[in-house]
Amino acid sequence: MGMTMSQKILAAHAGLDEVKAGQLIEAKLDLVLGNDVTTPVAINVFEQNGATKVFDNTKIAMIMDHFTPNKDIKAATLVKQTREFANKYDIKNYRDVGRMGIEHALLPEMGLVGPGCLCIGADSHTCTYGALGAFSTGVGSTDMCAGMISGKAWFKVPSAIKFNLVGKPQGYVSGKDVILHIIGKIGVDGALYKSMEFTGEGVKYLNIDDRLCIANMAIEAGAKNGIFPVDDITREYCDGRYQGTPVAYEADEDAVYDEEYTIDLSELRPTVAFPHLPENTKTIDEIGEKEIKIDQVVIGSCTNGRISDLRAAARVLNGKKLADHVRCIVIPGTQNIWKQAMHEGLFDIFIDAGAVVSTPTCGPCLGGHMGILAAGERAVSTTNRNFVGRMGHVDSEVYLASPAVAAASAVTGYITNPEKV
Repeated sequence: MGMTMSQKILAAHAGLDEVKAGQLIEAKLDLVLGNDVTTPVAINVFEQNGATKVFDNTKIAMIMDHFTPNKDIKAATLVKQTREFANKYDIKNYRDVGRMGIEHALLPEMGLVGPGCLCIGADSHTCTYGALGAFSTGVGSTDMCAGMISGKAWFKVPSAIKFNLVGKPQGYVSGKDVILHIIGKIGVDGALYKSMEFTGEGVKYLNIDDRLCIANMAIEAGAKNGIFPVDDITREYCDGRYQGTPVAYEADEDAVYDEEYTIDLSELRPTVAFPHLPENTKTIDEIGEKEIKIDQVVIGSCTNGRISDLRAAARVLNGKKLADHVRCIVIPGTQNIWKQAMHEGLFDIFIDAGAVVSTPTCGPCLGGHMGILAAGERAVSTTNRNFVGRMGHVDSEVYLASPAVAAASAVTGYITNPEKV
């Protein structure tokens, strides 16, 4: 019986010739990740267990991004605890203000993740790195602690769903629309503890940013991970960047999948997820002329804070002004993306339109800071979750969309097709 891409990576890291869905294995890790919210919990467990060393100070990443720059005393205290631990154990990939970024944008940029690697992170969107042909998945802080100590983790080998992508996206359709369409199709538990494997001739029309966005939201379908095959686009991104040894794994022809779907990218339309689940999707055409008034737009996050996302938003906003009642917050994913966007003149477009540009932070995505919603307010956001109270008050509403739809909506003041702005 053949193996999927994910199963091959797990088998290799477990030192096994093969693994099967449902099998319990112990595998060696290439990277262990935590942030300013989850790392302190792992540190507490580390110290409670009497640990005195980490398995490899070059294979642990601690990225201060959720409430950074520190929003209050509690946030500052958590970061201080993490910083002191990183200094004590000489953690090479500790990143704080000025050197940080949104973790799932920063780690690929730094070359800490790449083809064939096995990564766990104490953050559910660690599945992002599957875009590069890695097996990466979110875990709890206790598992992060165990990984820091031993360099290993237990896994239940997931079964898989195959998504055969065909055709070429048209117009303003991006990776965000692809994954929202898929989640709308299979539901938020449609891939529960399974690998979402994306393949097919349509993959070549998705750039790295699109793939990172799609893999990032695999968890929103309940998946253990999302993964793309390694192709020329992957290699071009990783060559000279990835610090490990890249290994490209391909699914066997007789690999077993629980389900298979064919997605024609040429037929997709800009898509919006309505409150309060990512599966509550409607295309921009289904929304039609209905004016869903909004109060805030957020363009950024680990889902859509990359340079192509900012360019897409700027393309729509260029020469236009925001609606009078709309606040628009633009958050580049990393310092390098911030600088690139500035040099390309994108900041001029955003600021002239009436938007504000922030330092990299997760802030508003999780209702942390930098854009909290009050009761009764609505936001269009390029983030990944729209649960009740996700971005603020429990009586607020979040609509998930692409940067192009978000930007268009900021101009009109209601959810809008970017083709009509």
